[in-house]
Amino acid sequence: MAGIYIHIPFCRQACHYCDFHFSTSLKYKDEMLQALLREIKLQKSYLNGETIETIYFGGGTPSVLEGDEISRIINTITELHTVSSGAEITLEANPDDLKADKLKALRGTPVNRFSIGIQSFFDEDLFWMNRVHRNHEAEASVKRAQDAGFENITVDLIYGYPMLSDTKWKQNLDKVFELDVPHISTYSMTVEPQTALASFISKKKQPPMNDQQSAEQFMVLMDAMQAHGFEHYEISNFCKPGHYSRHNSNYWKGVKYLGIGPSAHSYNGNTRTWNIANNAKYIQGLEKKTIPAETEELTEENRLNEYVMTSLRTIWGLDLDKLNQIAKGAADQLSKEAAEFFEREWITQKENIIYLTSTGKLYADHIAAELFF
Repeated sequence: MAGIYIHIPFCRQACHYCDFHFSTSLKYKDEMLQALLREIKLQKSYLNGETIETIYFGGGTPSVLEGDEISRIINTITELHTVSSGAEITLEANPDDLKADKLKALRGTPVNRFSIGIQSFFDEDLFWMNRVHRNHEAEASVKRAQDAGFENITVDLIYGYPMLSDTKWKQNLDKVFELDVPHISTYSMTVEPQTALASFISKKKQPPMNDQQSAEQFMVLMDAMQAHGFEHYEISNFCKPGHYSRHNSNYWKGVKYLGIGPSAHSYNGNTRTWNIANNAKYIQGLEKKTIPAETEELTEENRLNEYVMTSLRTIWGLDLDKLNQIAKGAADQLSKEAAEFFEREWITQKENIIYLTSTGKLYADHIAAELFF
């Protein structure tokens, strides 16, 4: 079992908070598509023949691709790999791209899941973020996708930024519940270096983010999701029973995956590889049938820390037996370091599994960092 991630490095407009790799020019889209297809072929042996259970188009904004372009990528994958008949194939999309004609074209592809970047249902918030779409497009895009026969939909929302009052946050959540989608991903606004938002804050054109506001809105989020029957299966992700993101869940469970495209990462259990985050150099490399990338051999410590970081974030928790499989005696060492978090009731344990409590989820990154080997 393995997954494939395809990075589409194009956006029509740069959001003020985003530090992902992308270009706002689509001038070299055709050349990029050819490079992606070449890399898929060059990397055909990376996953050692394992069955592909998930394909994920991320970015950037993958919905800038046409239906036939998406099909060419998927067809190339299926020619070189065994793809499960029930594979989850996700396309990240901006609401403004999901017009009726695009949805009709996408129905002709194997794509069976959408991740729609809504972020907010308030126009003033979307303008502040520099999003392309507006409120009416956000709501309409979900309804159009559902009408077109796409039922497996997740939407993204952001909280913890100055313009978002608790009242508005609850209204955003209520709107998503009203749309009856089975999965929701939510993220606290973070200020990444070298973004427009970071610049605005440093120049005092915008106030800094407020950690207390983020914590309170996260608590509101957890309560609302529980009340509406959603499982909190990962810090940022909630779903109706049985609607986990299979692709992202595999990341957290340490399943192998191949990343295609500029800035994409790959993982095979022993090494981690990342492609150059430069469109021109990526295309130039693939034209010469070489992949401009770097590889890191994962040490025992790396593998322990990655497992701690990813497993603690999930509903499945941190398995002490699995720690000992990575390194003998690791479970005892971690248990000693975790004592203070048990005392604070930030974590709990059932048999050999350690879980975050509701309060502990507020401090997930801190707890993981303190438990690193």
